[in-house]
Amino acid sequence: KKERGKKNSEVNNDNLVVTAKKTHITFRSNPRSLPTLHSKTLDPDLTSPSMADEKKSKHRYRSIVFESMYPVLALMLILVACVELCDAATVVDVYRLIQYDISGVPFGSRFSSLNHHAASLSFQRGADLSRSVLILPLRELDIGFVQDYISQKQSLGGLLILLPQTFRPGNVGGGSVLSETEGFRKLLAQLEKLLIHGNIPFPVYFAFENEETDAMLADVKKNDALGQQATATTGGYKLVISVSEPRKIASPTITNIQGWLPGSRADGDSNQLPTIAVVASYDTFGAAPALSVGSDSNGSGVVALLEVARLFSVLYSNPKTRGRYNILFALTSGGPYNYEGTQKWLKSLDQRMRESIDYAICLNSVGSWDNELLVHVSKPPDNAYIKQIFEGFSNVAEDLGFQVALKHKKINISNSRVAWEHEQFSRLRVTAATLSELSTPPELLESAGSLSDTRQLVNEDAIIKGVKLVAESLARHIYGHQGKDIKIFADDSSLAVNPFYVRSWLDLLSQTPRVAPFLSKNEPLIMALKKELEDYTAEVSVQHESLDGSFTFYDSTKASLNIYQVASVTFDLLLLLVLGSYLIVLFSFLVITTRGLDDLISLFRRPPSRKVKMA
Repeated sequence: KKERGKKNSEVNNDNLVVTAKKTHITFRSNPRSLPTLHSKTLDPDLTSPSMADEKKSKHRYRSIVFESMYPVLALMLILVACVELCDAATVVDVYRLIQYDISGVPFGSRFSSLNHHAASLSFQRGADLSRSVLILPLRELDIGFVQDYISQKQSLGGLLILLPQTFRPGNVGGGSVLSETEGFRKLLAQLEKLLIHGNIPFPVYFAFENEETDAMLADVKKNDALGQQATATTGGYKLVISVSEPRKIASPTITNIQGWLPGSRADGDSNQLPTIAVVASYDTFGAAPALSVGSDSNGSGVVALLEVARLFSVLYSNPKTRGRYNILFALTSGGPYNYEGTQKWLKSLDQRMRESIDYAICLNSVGSWDNELLVHVSKPPDNAYIKQIFEGFSNVAEDLGFQVALKHKKINISNSRVAWEHEQFSRLRVTAATLSELSTPPELLESAGSLSDTRQLVNEDAIIKGVKLVAESLARHIYGHQGKDIKIFADDSSLAVNPFYVRSWLDLLSQTPRVAPFLSKNEPLIMALKKELEDYTAEVSVQHESLDGSFTFYDSTKASLNIYQVASVTFDLLLLLVLGSYLIVLFSFLVITTRGLDDLISLFRRPPSRKVKMA
């Protein structure tokens, strides 16, 4: 104590100690801690410097706090701006135009990414659209304009085609088609034909109309009509699709499914019995693979085949009602590609089995007709087997209250083009016919599941009548009741056609795209078809084959379109000025409140030169 008293003050790194006659006050180095009072008597001369140090420490602490809050406030401001930008974006599902090659010749859309401003048909003639996405509603489509753009190879940033909601897969319309919708179907069929067979050097997408797209299109039309085409300097709407470049689909496969209903024979060997084949191709092809559901072509044919299989499974489950014919049911793939799946399936059959086929009935597009179905054949109409098949259909149709007509088309063996599925049978000398509502065969890759072939186009009653026609004619042939007015599958019997079964499968197929190159071997739809045949037939087998190498397909069929409402450069500069002013005011306020006005002014003072300092 005596040694401490000899010194007026003692300072170390950890504590500041001030000693006087009657006073001992200790300040800790931490500015947040309060002084510890050891005596009640204070000397004014000694306490003044200590209180000044305390005041400076508090100012320094407040400065640290506010300086640490500044970056937090700036970060919050940036986050709020980002949130506002994200809220301004609209996301719409879009479907890309198919991209494929035939023997190395390119067709369809060759690009997939988009990052351009939106434009409408109201743009000024002669305007440069190389960096614009042209929005074309089907309701306002000018097919000649699109044809000129494609044929003349004019530069375009992209094309977005808006379809009415009535064409969305899965929409149920009960078979009634309005005249307006029918007009749209014809227009869409023309557009699809143009796009499928063209080589288009820009991205093409399909989307369905909704409130967001309608509002965007209205604004774009308004600006285009005023001559204010959207650019980086004027603002507008920007359409962005970020996807990878399309890649070739390696080794696309086609899958065939078959099932048997063995007939009854005295010695038990059904292999010696004649066979009747019922065949339908289940896959589709359209301008947009992700929308190609083919409700009528050939969803209706698949539904009819499954219902016929169900009806005959009831008859063949009882030995007393089992016929003396084997019935072979086959769901084939590759229909749009010259019925390649049917050809490979037939060639895979044992020769004796193929020769045992009495005749084959192919079902194609049987869901949209009124009073007449057509029986297409390749053999001459006076052929005995053809006469027998047609008379069987004709008699049943007369009993059911409608008509069937016979259409003959001779096969050109030198031409690889196969117009109807039954022609693959005829080329192997197997009698066959195609039952269809179509009067002429579709061209290659056409009318095989187009964008307009949706659920609304199909009439359930038409399919039910087609099922009755096939089932009754087969039953009369199998059980020897030709020419007799006998209804085995009467409406009020246990063998009646099940409308609920028909509707359920039709609804499922109308929601499921079935373009073969984009289907895997274990596709849920293929597994569902296999299981259905297993429930009603025996010895179900699945055959996987490679698609003809002359066809090459590319992936990237569906994407998300981001629609941004972007401002002009003038607005961006104004916004930058406002934000900059706000940050300057905020910075000045923080400096003044924490350090004082003099410190703020000193920030803008020019520092003294070295010569002044030396002087």
